[in-house]
Amino acid sequence: MSQTTASVVAAASTASPSSSGTVVAESATARGRRARIALRGLQIVLALFYGIASALPKLIAHPSASEGFDQMGWGSAGMYAIGVLELAGAIALLVPVLQSVAAVALGALMVGAFVVQVVVFDGQNAATPVILLVPLTLIAWARRGSTVELLRLLRLLRRRA
Repeated sequence: MSQTTASVVAAASTASPSSSGTVVAESATARGRRARIALRGLQIVLALFYGIASALPKLIAHPSASEGFDQMGWGSAGMYAIGVLELAGAIALLVPVLQSVAAVALGALMVGAFVVQVVVFDGQNAATPVILLVPLTLIAWARRGSTVELLRLLRLLRRRA
């Protein structure tokens, strides 16, 4: 038994019946806190991936990125546009009020990347965008409250303007 579990069990056994609900809520809060920390860590890892491993090669016109965009017929304009979108999404993943919207937007980019991989490149690397969709969907769902907050802030800005 872990130390946290032991302290919760000990507190529950010594608590009165009316306060036992509080002990359960505190244990759920600790678990929720760990989940929030893990989710924030996942957001940081994804932001680093999208910013460094995905956007940077496109923005510096690395040959590995330019060859693929030339093969698609999108050229450097398409490559820079996708690179800017990925970098913006990476940064927005770290901004609390934008995190859910960023996950949805990056998810849409991954759906497009999957379609391009299947249609243009015969599915050569089609698994990568699908794998990235899983954590993006989790972030979008878990942080959906930030979208409500963003909409509230936008309404306040409209009223002031």
